[in-house]
Amino acid sequence: MTDTDVRPVNGHALAKLHPIPPDALDAVPAQPVGVTESVTEVEAPAAVVEAVDRPDNPLADWLTVPDAPVLPAWARSRASITANAQALGRLCWWHTRYHGVRTPKYLLKTVLLAARGFYRATVGLWPVLSAQDHTAAVRALRAQVAAKPEDVDLATRLQLAHAARTNSRRWRFGAAATAVAAGAVGVALADPLLQGGVATAVTVPLAYLGRGKETRLLDQGAPPLRVDMSAQQLNEALRAAGLLKSGRAGDDEKDWPRVSCSMGPVRDGRGWAVIFDLPRGGGKTASDVLAKREVIAQELGVDEIQVIMSRVRAAQGGNAGRVSMWVADDDPYLGPPNPSPLAKAERFSVWEPIPFGQDARGNRISVPVMWQSMFFGGLPRRGKTFSQRLLTAAGLLDPWVRHYVADGKGGADWMPMRAVAHRLVMGAEDDAIEALKAMLDELLVEMERRFALLRELPTSICPEGKLTPAIVEKYKLPIIFVTIDELQEYFTAMEKDDREQVINSLCRVARRGPAAGFISNYASQRPDAESVPPKLREIITIRYSTQVVDKTSSDMVLGKGKAAQGADASVLSEDHTGTGVLVTGPASHVTVRADYLDGAGFTELCQKGRRMRQEAGQLTGDAAGDVTAAAEAQGIKVAPIVSDVLEVMRHSTRMFTVDLLAGLVNLDEDTYGDFNGERLAAELEAAGVKRASKQVKLDGKALAGYQRRDIEAAVPAEILLG
Repeated sequence: MTDTDVRPVNGHALAKLHPIPPDALDAVPAQPVGVTESVTEVEAPAAVVEAVDRPDNPLADWLTVPDAPVLPAWARSRASITANAQALGRLCWWHTRYHGVRTPKYLLKTVLLAARGFYRATVGLWPVLSAQDHTAAVRALRAQVAAKPEDVDLATRLQLAHAARTNSRRWRFGAAATAVAAGAVGVALADPLLQGGVATAVTVPLAYLGRGKETRLLDQGAPPLRVDMSAQQLNEALRAAGLLKSGRAGDDEKDWPRVSCSMGPVRDGRGWAVIFDLPRGGGKTASDVLAKREVIAQELGVDEIQVIMSRVRAAQGGNAGRVSMWVADDDPYLGPPNPSPLAKAERFSVWEPIPFGQDARGNRISVPVMWQSMFFGGLPRRGKTFSQRLLTAAGLLDPWVRHYVADGKGGADWMPMRAVAHRLVMGAEDDAIEALKAMLDELLVEMERRFALLRELPTSICPEGKLTPAIVEKYKLPIIFVTIDELQEYFTAMEKDDREQVINSLCRVARRGPAAGFISNYASQRPDAESVPPKLREIITIRYSTQVVDKTSSDMVLGKGKAAQGADASVLSEDHTGTGVLVTGPASHVTVRADYLDGAGFTELCQKGRRMRQEAGQLTGDAAGDVTAAAEAQGIKVAPIVSDVLEVMRHSTRMFTVDLLAGLVNLDEDTYGDFNGERLAAELEAAGVKRASKQVKLDGKALAGYQRRDIEAAVPAEILLG
């Protein structure tokens, strides 16, 4: 709060509480010109405002508005209050169940304690019932009579004392017996509910009396909040990590350097949140804290994956030493997958951020893809391709997106795209590599054509020299998605010259293409220098990595030095399928659990995208001429063997049987792993394929094989494409 903010409030209060005489105002020295002008510009009379802030004003300190929050940290937001209330509810419910199942054990312990208490009560009451207060006098008189038996007076006094003790014992035992008998009869005749109340009223005091110093009636269960963070625990963890200095020997620990918590620790969802500032003079920064994530997690008693830390930048009121930390109660990335909202969407515009997944706290993470390029990496079978397909799926729901797809593996993951893709390259064989090179050449020609067109447009239509939604529809320039999966398969299968040519083409598309509406979406399992050259990786703006083997591999995908900043995909485990680290900028990263879109859902979106493009007149290229895709779009059943053979022969007019079998095995090993030439011929014949010749000639060699036109003849193309 600034002085200008405080003055009108304080001045107004002072004027009401203590009116200032006019002569006193005249005696106040004038403020500097700049201050007087700024105060006058606000609203209050200069004399009244200045009087409050004057150092010689005895009420100045008392009237100063404190610059401190009115509410505690946990009560400053509805979300925080809700999180703490939910945590309290879970804690109470857990303890209710925990102690509820142990009720029989507690009842048995209570009975045993009550029995011991009854014994202790009996021992304590016996001296009263047996009139021990009279026994001392009787014993003294008996001793005197034994010493002087001739003393009649002593004998008389002994008889009287003994009679008094006997009478006391009789009425005390009698009264106790009467009370017990009356109580027993009353309880026996009472209502069962009253009997239970009386039993409780008797048992509880006896059990309390029977307790010992180490006696515990209730078991001590660990609460469900396994992470119980406090400022003291945070300081100890940071000190153990070497981020806080320890005091000298003999100094009080209260005087040691400590962090200053500007918020929390408070409950935030299923975890603890805290924002703290490192003390000055220690030479440590927020970046040092992020680099010590694993050590801090160990000191807090949790797994590294449960600790989410980030710097608080100046735009959010932070500084170089302010850190935001959230510690989850358990692993926040496990559990049932989150279905993608794209699966039920009817339409989507890629000009909007694409829904991608959720972070550890359940916040929705969206990825803006316009003017961007993307790279996906990670180990096999960790959800890399499924995550990459989410961005393509959003493009399927926009009819003004044209897809160019290449899959170096040639498996089933991208086969549904034949219904939509303008160009679709499957596999990394020689013919597929030639098709990839032709596809990239086509993209470069289209990119240059677009730039030439954009340069000729007036600034009123194209103010920034880039594509706009209006230009897309008016000039029929759809957004182009360039999706290439398993890049390493292409690079390792190419000769050196072809490899350099393809790399240069990909770099040009990723570097210059965004302004012309090109969105690059690349993926690789091994993002090393041999598989994916650094000059290609380094120009990618958005990166996502599922689990990798070490920090070096993580940096290869996400960028050099990212692991030291906290963006480390090597901390993910085998259980984190579909989870990865998303880097959207030099200082922005988040661990995301990607939405789930299975193969059936992706196929359905491809069919929906085909219908949308047919209606918009945007079904072009390979998709427009794919007889299998056209048949599926019209609901006509095509034999799977025919569809798969056509997919393998996508880039060839003829193929040897041995090569066709290898392609089918690569496409679906479970189905075609046991096939041989005879079985393949029998299956195709049963599906209606009639070969004009059982041999084909390639490169001057004639062997058993198939021609694509014979396979296509088994599909009624004249009906499907009419």
